[in-house]
Amino acid sequence: MDDEVFTDLLVEARAGAAERERRRELPRDLVSRLTAAGLPSARVPAEHGGEGADLVTVFDRLVRLARADSNVAHVFRGHLAFVEKQLFETDEDVRARWFARFRDGRLVGNAVSESGGTSDVSTALREADGRLLLTGRKFYTTGCLYADWIDTSATWDGAAVQVSVPTGAAGVEVVDDWKGFGQRLTGSGTTTFTDVEVDRAEVRPVDPDDDLQTYLLGFFQLVLLAVSAGIAHAALDDAVEFVRPRTRVFGYAGQVRPREHDLVQAVVGDLSSAASVARAVVLHAARTLDAAQRAHRGGAAGSPDALREAQLEVYRAQQVVLPLVVRATSDLFEVGGASATDVDLGLDRHWRNARTIATHNPAVHRKRAIGDWELNRTPTRRYLPAG
Repeated sequence: MDDEVFTDLLVEARAGAAERERRRELPRDLVSRLTAAGLPSARVPAEHGGEGADLVTVFDRLVRLARADSNVAHVFRGHLAFVEKQLFETDEDVRARWFARFRDGRLVGNAVSESGGTSDVSTALREADGRLLLTGRKFYTTGCLYADWIDTSATWDGAAVQVSVPTGAAGVEVVDDWKGFGQRLTGSGTTTFTDVEVDRAEVRPVDPDDDLQTYLLGFFQLVLLAVSAGIAHAALDDAVEFVRPRTRVFGYAGQVRPREHDLVQAVVGDLSSAASVARAVVLHAARTLDAAQRAHRGGAAGSPDALREAQLEVYRAQQVVLPLVVRATSDLFEVGGASATDVDLGLDRHWRNARTIATHNPAVHRKRAIGDWELNRTPTRRYLPAG
């Protein structure tokens, strides 16, 4: 990926981020241009015509992109995880087919979660007149509005499978009905499949306890942490931009430049520290994940243990990054009093976006899992046990 092109796109993304969010204007053009520039295909191996970037490079770019616009960075979450799946894929034909699609700029959206009283998957495949048909409804389908393909979960004759379908296939409907107060432009709405004909070659079995799932749970979470770190940097950028030209501090007569006031400097110092620490923690976890997946793909002894430890390292990072960024984006308003709440400034979006991301995969569950591992060596689970 050309870093100069990427930097130019970041400048453009930041310039329109607040206005896009106010208008709920989906950043389709930006997503398309970032895709064409190679952001989502960076992990395609060199032997398949790709960049072959390591995870530290990818997550550093994600933090930079989220600093410009956290919504745009979040859009790529499902796609990036789907690329990682192909790196673990043992069928060379499947790998080659998907790597070619990635090189051609095809984007994949994520449609796994369902809304219901249990975590059971109701979306299902069935055979009819020699055809394989997919029916079901998914919620929180991040990125699907922008995608060419959708990666979704289903059951087939009682077995768990992963299914890939073109977004434009007959019977696929993607709706922008996400009602969260943050990350409003991520395309995290509803996707419905109504008797969608599926190519059997695009159906893969799923083992919820295999090494890939261990790795993906860490990877999916680390994308969110990278977006959070970017939000912290964006809050710092906006705080500095807000304070520097001002000539008045609340409660003081005459002109007192806020940029020279010790309390304002302390708030900005906290913001700077939070942003720097969040990024450092994310990149450390990325190095751990990268080393573990390389060892696993290379067949190294003990690689399942390394994958589990990398997953736990991401969960530990979650305990630090999320509260740090949520607090920093709230304290941001201390730099300017009531004037900082002007809706035209859009400073509130940083807290709303950070708080929304922090609700994904609640950190309190992961905190318990970390403690259970340290005390009892209990492996982490994909889902919490019923009851």
